[in-house]
Amino acid sequence: MRYNTEIMTKKVVVAMSGGVDSSVAAALLKEQGYDVTGMMLRLWSEPGKEDSNRCCTPDSMAQARRVAGILDIPFYVIDAKDVFRETVVEYFLSGYAHGETPNPCLVCNQKIRWTFLLNHALALGAEFMATGHYVRIRDSENGKRELLRAVDHSKDQSYVLHVLKQEQLKHALFPVGDYPKPEIRAIAEKFGLPTASRKDSQDLCFLAGEDYRNFLQRNAAEILTPGEIVTPEGNVIGQHNGLANYTIGQRKGLNVQSAVPLYVMTKNASNNTLIVATHEQLGNNDLTVRDVNWVSGDAPTESFYADVKIRYTAKEVKAWVMPMEQNQVQIKFDAPVRDATAGQAAVFYQDDVLIGGGIIV
Repeated sequence: MRYNTEIMTKKVVVAMSGGVDSSVAAALLKEQGYDVTGMMLRLWSEPGKEDSNRCCTPDSMAQARRVAGILDIPFYVIDAKDVFRETVVEYFLSGYAHGETPNPCLVCNQKIRWTFLLNHALALGAEFMATGHYVRIRDSENGKRELLRAVDHSKDQSYVLHVLKQEQLKHALFPVGDYPKPEIRAIAEKFGLPTASRKDSQDLCFLAGEDYRNFLQRNAAEILTPGEIVTPEGNVIGQHNGLANYTIGQRKGLNVQSAVPLYVMTKNASNNTLIVATHEQLGNNDLTVRDVNWVSGDAPTESFYADVKIRYTAKEVKAWVMPMEQNQVQIKFDAPVRDATAGQAAVFYQDDVLIGGGIIV
């Protein structure tokens, strides 16, 4: 194979997980002529469950080592247990303590993968770091790097990467974002990688496949304080067993007597009440979003029309995005949206370009 000599001088670290996507990312970059090194993070797990964190189980680590061996690339394991516990797990627990439903993958990508691991990659002399995320990068005419949705929208992971800044994006490569998932598995088979048929996992890694409520019970039982279930009018109709045990839009398991179905409308952490409402009472026409990251690095000065996604698995909805002071925006939807949840991200797109995003208040 004839390699691009310019690329061959460039060193890239691939964040490997033992899964098919990061394995193929490494294979594609090696094929393109990059000087590839594999790195894997050893993350925190609860005492006694060290072999259960899906991102770094012994099997995942063995798979990643096998892939590195087949591709003939160096492979290193970096200990990130303490920083992961202090950053990601504490964020998860704190979010529930404040009545939110946090998405720890956001802070993991921001602080662990694209800060902690990126710094290790740069210290090793790498110019780039690559992951197996389904997302694309494009250089714009103004010299900025744009973040785009993956070719395979059904696998697109740009939602959890809206936290990236230009300083991180200039070092980023996402080789699998240009391919549909079935083609990624075919490429893995072509390279003879043992991860070709490995199943995808959607769980939070440190939960080890367990219900998050059990994790909270063991690690932050004090936040599971019982309180009142009330209607929007303030009528007390029951007792909840801890706000963290409920999700916005939940219907089953409320244990209240009502002639009509009731759903969780919101959680009020200040007075520890769970507000439930009828289907007709649900829905938001507008939201406030905090801690907004603008991918370009420049906050817009005027309102703009966009596709807005309020959860990782939600469909985009049309809305006006209105920048405010203190790194916030107000979002006004064309039609009411259900299940908008404090602690989750709202992310803004124009066509396939990710403009920015932040945390729903």
